Amino acid sequence: MTASSPVTRHDWSVAEVSELFNKPLNDLLFEAQSTHRQHFDPNQVQVSRLLSIKTGACPEDCTYCPQSARYDTGLERERLMELQRVVEEAKDAKATGATRFCMGAAWRSPKAKDMPYVVEMVKEVKALGLETCMTLGMLSDDKAQALADAGLDYYNHNLDTSPEYYGEIITTRTYSDRLETLQNVRNSGMKVCAGGIVGLGEEQRDRAGLLVQLANLPMHPESVPINQLVACAGTPLEGQEVLDPIEFIRTIAVARIIMPTSYVRLSAGREEMSDEMQAMAFFAGANSIFYGEKLLTTPNPESNDDLKLFARLGINREELKDQPVKPVAKTFYDAMDAAC
Repeated sequence: MTASSPVTRHDWSVAEVSELFNKPLNDLLFEAQSTHRQHFDPNQVQVSRLLSIKTGACPEDCTYCPQSARYDTGLERERLMELQRVVEEAKDAKATGATRFCMGAAWRSPKAKDMPYVVEMVKEVKALGLETCMTLGMLSDDKAQALADAGLDYYNHNLDTSPEYYGEIITTRTYSDRLETLQNVRNSGMKVCAGGIVGLGEEQRDRAGLLVQLANLPMHPESVPINQLVACAGTPLEGQEVLDPIEFIRTIAVARIIMPTSYVRLSAGREEMSDEMQAMAFFAGANSIFYGEKLLTTPNPESNDDLKLFARLGINREELKDQPVKPVAKTFYDAMDAAC
């Protein structure tokens, strides 16, 4: 079997994936687009909305993150968002065309006292007919199961970069910690959303190493977000040089080739991407985006701008799949009473 085969594999080597990265760009894009067409409508993109349900004061030391309590980034800390506001944001997301609603909290891991609140958020958003996703930090197996039992569709937990470069980016949790969370998510029955960040100062071999880690999981992540670093003021990576746009496109294309059935999402950094760069990313196999004016704490193109770009490119938004809509209690407190 050759390295360019679109057949699903879980035994990629960094050397093989590095060879893909170094193909002539036209050949790489042709292979990526050909692979993409075998599994997806090439003119359809899935649209998600991301909401920060708890902002700032995170104890981790991720060098890229303005939400770390260790850095003075001027970010205003916010407590866990009230349930009704989350529901209203989800309703707005659905009304503007999102099919998946993602909720993120700046935690190392959710505390036991927080779990009933996030579980109820899942249930209420799910009741709107939206797909649901959360990113709350590390998950034990019991917390993963609680979210799965509530109906959570996806859990996001990024690997960030290669195992070799990881220590340059974060020291407060290990690579194996991240892999363990992904395994707990998979064991619970939820779908996995896992990707990374490029432009952290890593080498191309590290980008290959990140994708190898994802592709060699027992099951490929159903969703693979590829983030371009947003160098936030006050973080250690504030002055990091922007990654060459062609190298970013290569990363998207390689992700598509080695994870042929996964959604590959353009995530953070789109605010800095030209329309032409985004168009090339879609050609390379990206078929999912976050839209809205903000991703957790960093800027994102306005949804109207995305719709205009879609129209120019002849791209359609993926339709909302039928989701089981279950009746929910009138209020969160009613639900808590019913559970007691």
